[in-house]
Amino acid sequence: MTATRDVDEASSDLNTYQLLFSGVIVVATEDFEVYHDVVAELRERDAVFTTVGLDEPLPDRASVLIVAAEELEAVSEDRSAARPDIEIVGAEPDEARTAVEAALQLARGEEGQIVVGIDPGDRPGIAVLVDDTVVAAYHVPLAQVAEVVREEIADAPDPIVRIGDGARLQGSRLIDDVRVELVDETGTTPSLGAGASGFGDVLAAVNIAQREGEVVEERDVDPTVGELRRIQERSRDRGEDNRAIDEVLARRVASGELTVEEALETHRDGR
Repeated sequence: MTATRDVDEASSDLNTYQLLFSGVIVVATEDFEVYHDVVAELRERDAVFTTVGLDEPLPDRASVLIVAAEELEAVSEDRSAARPDIEIVGAEPDEARTAVEAALQLARGEEGQIVVGIDPGDRPGIAVLVDDTVVAAYHVPLAQVAEVVREEIADAPDPIVRIGDGARLQGSRLIDDVRVELVDETGTTPSLGAGASGFGDVLAAVNIAQREGEVVEERDVDPTVGELRRIQERSRDRGEDNRAIDEVLARRVASGELTVEEALETHRDGR
């Protein structure tokens, strides 16, 4: 196994410099599946890292070592005496992203990974987590979501915004220059008793924040036929006359320009 992106490859990328000054990630494992998945995840994040054989010396600037989870105990015993300053992360097969997020956090000396979960809707629930601890929660109108998210992730290194896939379009336009993931929100909304209006949306946001999703690559996304149909069905359910809004209004809802209620009002007024 050879080095993939060596620590001496200079880059103008801010994340690269954070790693250079705060610590370097090293991948060393005999588990090919773990090696392949971890390296792919590091490359996707444009992280600077190097790889060595499991028994080879570590670079002087190494601060975090990623190994396979089954190698963790043995490696910890071997390395602790020679390099007590090294943090070691064990990666499970098929869970490379979790291990890489932990390694990046340790390499940069962060207090924790900030993840914002959003339960979509006209009045979304928002949960802000540091690692697995909920540090803030909101239930706000759709128009205020972007502002709340920007305030919560300001100055945070590599925050992640995870939004339920019921709002693919709104999620893709939520905020620029931030990693946005669309999460399968099936089963994220808990069953609550009377008097808990809105609380379920926040709990759903917490569950969404704790699930990995698909990274949104494009910021401008055309609505699919199915998405427009779901918006029209929602408008029929919420309307007084059991009539759905037309496709033009459904597109405006999909883009975040109108809420379903505003679209229904426009539809009734014939505007």
